[in-house]
Amino acid sequence: MTAPQPDNGAETPPAPSNPDAQAAPDDTAEMDARMTPEEAPISGRKKFGTFGGVFTPTVLTILGVIMYLREGWIIGNAGLLGGLLIITLGFAITLCTALAMSSITTNIRIGAGGAYAVIAQSLGLEVGGSVGIPRYLSQAFAVTMYIFGFREGWLFVFPNHPALLVDIATFATLYGIAYVSADFAIRVQYLIMALIGASLVSIAAAAATGSMQYGLGEVQLWGDFTGTPADPTQPNSFWVVFAVFFPATTGIMAGANMSGDLKDPKRSIPVGTLAAVGVSFVIYVVLAVWLALSATPEEMVSSYTVMVDKAYWPPAVLAGLLGATFSSALASLVGAGRILQAMGAHRVVPKADWLAHLAPDGEPRHSMMVTGAIIFASLLVRDLNAIAPLITMFFLVTYAMICAAVLIEQGLGLVSFRPRLRIPIWVSFLGLAGSLLAMFIINPTVSVVALVVTLGFYVILARRQLDAPFEDVRSGMFVALAEWAAKKVTELPTMQERAWKPNLLVPVEQSSALRGSFLTLQDLTAPQGSVKIVGLSPNGRPDVLTDQLDTLTAAFRERDIFASATVIDAGGFAEGLRAGMQALRGAFFHPNIVFLRMPTSPEREADYRHVIAEADRENVGTLLYAPHPRAALGQRQTINVWIRDRSPDWRISMEIGNLDLALLTGYKLSQNWDAQMRLVTAVADPDQQGTAQDFLEKLIDLGRFPDSTAVVGTDPFDAYIKAAPQADLNIFGLQPEPDFDTIRRLVDQTDSTCMFVRDSGRESALA
Repeated sequence: MTAPQPDNGAETPPAPSNPDAQAAPDDTAEMDARMTPEEAPISGRKKFGTFGGVFTPTVLTILGVIMYLREGWIIGNAGLLGGLLIITLGFAITLCTALAMSSITTNIRIGAGGAYAVIAQSLGLEVGGSVGIPRYLSQAFAVTMYIFGFREGWLFVFPNHPALLVDIATFATLYGIAYVSADFAIRVQYLIMALIGASLVSIAAAAATGSMQYGLGEVQLWGDFTGTPADPTQPNSFWVVFAVFFPATTGIMAGANMSGDLKDPKRSIPVGTLAAVGVSFVIYVVLAVWLALSATPEEMVSSYTVMVDKAYWPPAVLAGLLGATFSSALASLVGAGRILQAMGAHRVVPKADWLAHLAPDGEPRHSMMVTGAIIFASLLVRDLNAIAPLITMFFLVTYAMICAAVLIEQGLGLVSFRPRLRIPIWVSFLGLAGSLLAMFIINPTVSVVALVVTLGFYVILARRQLDAPFEDVRSGMFVALAEWAAKKVTELPTMQERAWKPNLLVPVEQSSALRGSFLTLQDLTAPQGSVKIVGLSPNGRPDVLTDQLDTLTAAFRERDIFASATVIDAGGFAEGLRAGMQALRGAFFHPNIVFLRMPTSPEREADYRHVIAEADRENVGTLLYAPHPRAALGQRQTINVWIRDRSPDWRISMEIGNLDLALLTGYKLSQNWDAQMRLVTAVADPDQQGTAQDFLEKLIDLGRFPDSTAVVGTDPFDAYIKAAPQADLNIFGLQPEPDFDTIRRLVDQTDSTCMFVRDSGRESALA
């Protein structure tokens, strides 16, 4: 065997002597194949406008029991300025969330499910379901809490009525209204709105007839936070009082839950929700001023019913209180059924097909049956105080995720995010931060429980690999992250040996050839490498090859190997592969090794020489895979890496010639096979044996190759190759003008599969 070229470190064979874009359907389009079930028009379904579908349920939920029974206590504890600060802070968080929700609903075809649909279409079904399931349960349990509140008001008027009977009768009435139709429920809510309006008129009449007996100079501006009616001496704080008030502002989803029943959700949800928030805020502020001027702090702290006591006609306020709790329960019941039906349509929950069913009039009655059963069972518990804080937390988790979805979309700057209602990015950030802050102010322990439960649902849903009928922004998030990383990488020095990992460029003319090398490619790249397949279609059928390669790349990805494929029609094999290398030069994960199988014809041998020369110009390494026809890769237990005779210069430096890729390939395979690696050399001069042995052992030490051994033969390479220790794989260096006859002879002489590698100059085995 002739001596290898002097710039090669590994033992080498001798040189020879000589996308169509698809337009989205218009809002008024009829049902077609692109529509999901919840988007399709349903015969007989009544569609609601802004006032009835969004404003009414939202404002009635916000103007609830806390306004009637707790606002006086809040002003009595915090004082007028303190109370107004609490009200303003609570509504500010809610307003940011409402703006974020309004913005994103003008950017998507929201369908049914309200907040669940918003989150799912932005962050994926897994995130949407992980928030939607506890949100649905909280909405159902909230109905029970409102029924209990209604019962307390009812017993105030009729103290002799049995409590359980009142609860069951209230539930039956609510369920009957909701089961009939959402249209009937909204008509009932109009009546309740009239009752609440009458209660406010009674309060206004009291103000007009002299109830405001104290001047501003006599009003306590900042309170002493004295406590509750049960224990007025119990000390409180600003944040404790805030925690009592904040649930009053968590009603902004009541209208959004009706998203699938709205004529124009993109307009109705923003207009109706924001109008409800604004009207409710004004009412709370006006009532706070009226209470501060009409009652002493002691009166407000010692009695939850101070608003009833100070009204011009107390029965009107009491009727408003009963109406508020009833309407909140009704809105929650109607919304809960629609959330469950939407999750069923997306197969997020068990029995999905049954739950997704809609009656001919568009009502989700199967989902309403399940929701009614859950509420009735919770009524029998008789006391939900233990989970009441958890209900609020899941509402806040929903708010936080909506703001997070908008914040992510704004941060990515994708062309697809072009809402009709644009908001500054700081609004969604404040909504996210405010929601999380409110959670931990109200109850840190329960907040952690809510987050853990949400995360648990996400893990369960992620394992199910849900198939969403819509696109989300998760891919955009990772693309943006990759772009950021790519920009940072371009600012770093070009030589990044410490960051090297195998990114293989694999030319394929027939998918069967790739299937034969599949496991080898996996072992060469796992766990952090990648495979880029370049399909070269010689028969003029690129579509067939593309389908075959897509199947193979999916198989790589199932094994956690990043893989991609493209088909190039650029003439012959060498021309196509050279075009592929040139095209991928600027890619972020650009290939650093071209993987070639042993050529089977003289024409292909000539192509390979052109490819190797192009790889050298592109600073891409070359790996020629020469499988043994019978032994294949044997037991995959031993690997020999051959190093040329360097006599008499056995010094080690960071530049060790054409040896880095051979060592790194051997190490990578030894780790994935759990095999032993040997460094092998043959020296013609026996006096060089000790020096060569020391070189190999130092190379093992400096290269940090565990479980590796050094073997030095004292015969010339041609003679020693047959006597060398047997291995399942032998790795040699590759010259720029390889002699393929010699390569075939080495496969035969070693009686094993061989790999012949050539460095790119950008890897280092000693880095």
